[in-house]
Amino acid sequence: MLAEAQLHQIGLSSQLSTSDRNRARELARSIALDKIPTYLIDGVPVGEHAMAGTLRFFARGDLRGEPYAELITRRYFEASLLTYYACRHLFGGDKFDVVVLNHGIYVPQGLIAETARRQGVRVVTWHPAYRRGCFIFNHDETYHQGLLNEPIEHWVNMKWRAEHRTQIEDYLQSRWIGKNDWVTFHRDPEFDIDAISREIGVDFSRPVVGLLTNVVWDAQLHYRANAFPGMLDWLLKTIAYFAARPELQLLIRIHPAEMTGTVPSRQLAIDEIGRTFQSLPGNIFIIPPNSRVSTYVAMTKCNAVLIYGTKTGVELTSSGIPVIVAGEAWIRGKGLTLDARSQEEYLRLLDTLPLAGKLDANTRDRALKYAYHFFFRRMIPIDAIVQANGWPPFAVDIEGLSDLEPGKSSGLDVICEGILFNKPFVYHAEDGVPTSAPSSI
Repeated sequence: MLAEAQLHQIGLSSQLSTSDRNRARELARSIALDKIPTYLIDGVPVGEHAMAGTLRFFARGDLRGEPYAELITRRYFEASLLTYYACRHLFGGDKFDVVVLNHGIYVPQGLIAETARRQGVRVVTWHPAYRRGCFIFNHDETYHQGLLNEPIEHWVNMKWRAEHRTQIEDYLQSRWIGKNDWVTFHRDPEFDIDAISREIGVDFSRPVVGLLTNVVWDAQLHYRANAFPGMLDWLLKTIAYFAARPELQLLIRIHPAEMTGTVPSRQLAIDEIGRTFQSLPGNIFIIPPNSRVSTYVAMTKCNAVLIYGTKTGVELTSSGIPVIVAGEAWIRGKGLTLDARSQEEYLRLLDTLPLAGKLDANTRDRALKYAYHFFFRRMIPIDAIVQANGWPPFAVDIEGLSDLEPGKSSGLDVICEGILFNKPFVYHAEDGVPTSAPSSI
């Protein structure tokens, strides 16, 4: 594709010397296995991205019981070293103004981004958004961290009228079946609350606290906001807490993507629960990942919901549901949730349950405003990208380069100006720019 476009190509391999290759091979072979996850070169977390890639390869949150764990970890570590050495040479020679790459984690993308930043090259990352036809772009870091660190000033004073509120409420309702999104996890969700109660055994006439898990292996990187060392540790300690609170029911929704995601998990949260608790107390209920139960219906019937890193916190607060955050969820720090900065603080927050009621009208309005910013302003539509079958679920649909000229696509203009001139990747949908999803092919 690049050759046909007559674009200059530089292979990473061309930047590696025999000495680089030998050094990477020897280091990957000789270093103690337990030293790899924290291994740094000039401040670049080479080992952390190697471990993230290894965990994704095995689709697990840890490598317990994997006979090839050490072999694969060392292969990823060698690949991380090679990527770092190549990028150090590349960015240290020719002048690069900006590096644009997808997501900015794992191998090689994470190392490319880290090395570029270390050598003073500006970085832009991108990722398919949730809304169909849209993408998230971020300066300097992966969007996972960028949305955590985004200043409140980017959205709190935005133009906000009744039609914007209606627009985001309609979209959030559509997410119950995913009709406007790239990906949906359930084709035919169960919405009937009585049927849900019968299937799970939970009594919604009594206080219920919801809990939403993440996929165990997903994006296992360090986030400074975490109150726990990992999602599983949070999950198991939360269950132990509620075992001593029989007056409260805990309803755990295991993430459906454990079964239906593009990389199905080989370490299931429900198995980890069973390994720690031979039998669950009568006040703790689990919705398994393959259940048709609508997460949205079940959680909106809860007194409060506990989350670690799920985006669903954005949607729940918009529905007025109080949310307690223990991990790197994007809703943290927005003035909308109860945020735990330590395990002790998290347990103190649990001691306040059940809460007196739902979020007040002002807080819910603020939550809807942030949801609008999150789904309509940070998720940028590109007219030339349309939905397609297979993976990735999109394709390019243009007649020629003239379709990509400035002024032809307002979303593409925002992206290009952000890349070229370091402007914020914020699409001002509130100004009346069309935000409908593009057609499919």
